[in-house]
Amino acid sequence: MPHSPAEPAPSTPTPAHHRARPVHWLATASALAAVIAAAGLLQPDPATGASADPARTTSPESPVSGPQTAAPDAHAVAYPLDCKGAPQAVTATAEGDLDGDGRPETVAAVRCDAGSGTPPHAIYVLAQAPAKTPNPRVVATLLEAARMQTATDLTVRDGLVTANLLGYSSPEVPRYSPDTEQLAKWRWTGGKFRQELTDPTPTGV
Repeated sequence: MPHSPAEPAPSTPTPAHHRARPVHWLATASALAAVIAAAGLLQPDPATGASADPARTTSPESPVSGPQTAAPDAHAVAYPLDCKGAPQAVTATAEGDLDGDGRPETVAAVRCDAGSGTPPHAIYVLAQAPAKTPNPRVVATLLEAARMQTATDLTVRDGLVTANLLGYSSPEVPRYSPDTEQLAKWRWTGGKFRQELTDPTPTGV
């Protein structure tokens, strides 16, 4: 199942408790990213050219009826995350119906289990596999590990994915002490995930 990576978001400002560094004062208070993940939970199966899951043809206005489908198991997936031989670690998950078809997806925060340091997170959206396929599939990448950010407080509520993203203002900042923070929100709209980034409200200098 092809999926699209997230488009780089605007530069990240410093949270309030690090505002003593003047260079961070130039950042804006909030930003709206462009379309970031045209993954499409409804894309066709590349092997057959048909819909990957026939039940997903249901529109948001007419959700699937019947028993509630279980959300995908985040621990049953091989993620497109290069850990250089180290294992992958799922550190947080959240579940909910993101595309309005009545079936839940799973959002997973994943990083390499390096044993030391603070490996960056990637955030993926999982959907149930097509028939005769045992494991769920990755259908979108909301955050790439190349962004070098740590995701906390991952939630899904009313179709909205949220997470706090902790990062670094420069390569000189120690990896154990992130000094930037943003609240990220993703929503499935018009066949794409769209992302909004909001900086924490300043509370002092």
